[in-house]
Amino acid sequence: MELGCAVPVAGSWATAEACAEVASWAEELGYQSLWAFQRLLAPVDENGEHRLEPQYRSVEDPLAVLAYLAGKTTRPRLGVAVVNAPFYSPIVLAKPLTTIDRLSGGRLDVGIGLGWMPEELQAVGVPFDHRGARTADFVHCLRAIWTQDVVEYEGPYFRVPRARVQPKPLQRPHPPLLFGGAAHASLRRAGRMADGWISSSRADLSHLADSIRIVRTAAAEAGRDPSSLRFVCRAVVKVRSTTRAPLTGTLEEIRDDLRGLAGSGMTEAFVDLNFDPRIGSPDADPEASLREARAVLEALAPGAR
Repeated sequence: MELGCAVPVAGSWATAEACAEVASWAEELGYQSLWAFQRLLAPVDENGEHRLEPQYRSVEDPLAVLAYLAGKTTRPRLGVAVVNAPFYSPIVLAKPLTTIDRLSGGRLDVGIGLGWMPEELQAVGVPFDHRGARTADFVHCLRAIWTQDVVEYEGPYFRVPRARVQPKPLQRPHPPLLFGGAAHASLRRAGRMADGWISSSRADLSHLADSIRIVRTAAAEAGRDPSSLRFVCRAVVKVRSTTRAPLTGTLEEIRDDLRGLAGSGMTEAFVDLNFDPRIGSPDADPEASLREARAVLEALAPGAR
């Protein structure tokens, strides 16, 4: 199982300097990939109280972060887990993704999600219903933009009039598309259409093998090769001396958990510290967050004891 890590995108430690520093450490330590995630807003109640966890309250734009890291790194792949299709039209999203792929020398991995927060969909003016069908049409259109010399696409939700869309991505036929989602329909859609599947930050790690089986079965039924698919786990790591849960505990216990992920069928995992409230909160001490991140990344690095 390949191992990557998330860069600082949430909370007080999400600065340009911290992103560059963590990316540099990860590259030196042998991590194979760097990841970001997306959040547009954080709903509050009528009293102004937050309704979501601290890591969702202040989040940088993931595409801007990956474009920045394209110029700061040379080897790791750059991934977003995930960018939500309902927030864009295919033609608008294709341009920054293509640019990042070209700036990075062909190192981009694109996670695509449906969106799960009603308030965000309200803010972008997209209905919550039919997200699955819209996303399927979105991906068909995105692939047409990336692969056709003269693009002409007409789908149930999206249209591109006859035109040339240049430049094209460096990766051919296009950057890998990895679907998010945990519902049965989402997992089957990933098997039919995607290059792989990414688990969510709230995934029950004991059910990952079941989700992988659903994706693989759908791929085989669609005439695709299940062995060609990638399965990526967002490993939400929290180092604690007195608390034990999957990926939460001592560094040795977390290392054991990562080995267990490989046994579940995951082909890749990335250590994500943004979801630890001691690190990814707007109120966290950014210097302390960086110190802890360095210790964790060094301890869990590929090849480390």
